[in-house]
Amino acid sequence: MSLDVYLNLEGIDVLHAGGIPVREDGQMKMISRAEWDERYPDREPIVPLASVSVSTVYRANITHNLNRMASEAGIYKHLWRPDEIGIEKAEQLIEPLSVGLALLESDPERFKAFNPSNGWGTYEGLVSFVREYLSACERYPDATVSVWR
Repeated sequence: MSLDVYLNLEGIDVLHAGGIPVREDGQMKMISRAEWDERYPDREPIVPLASVSVSTVYRANITHNLNRMASEAGIYKHLWRPDEIGIEKAEQLIEPLSVGLALLESDPERFKAFNPSNGWGTYEGLVSFVREYLSACERYPDATVSVWR
């Protein structure tokens, strides 16, 4: 099971940043063709369309196995249940995600203790997820926040 987060802006024509979607560290990431060829030299990837007209300007995915770590960093509800704490716009996530990311980065060993024993999800994966989500919130502060859990 996983958490999917979305930032949506209505009527935006988004040029796909390019890349190939892969699962890594319990989340979906985009890698370049060169990275794909290095990792999977004998396989052809499925590549998304070059340009699409969509309202979703950002989406990301992470395993539920990291929810205890997010809770310890004080950002569980901001990530998993923004609707329950009145979060509607990306700009509302900037401060709490900044604080949570700083806390995560300030004491890695404390948070690595919450790494799932089954290996599905890691401290590094959550830090990367929060950093990228925060960056998207800063880039699209007027976007509407939604999650699927």
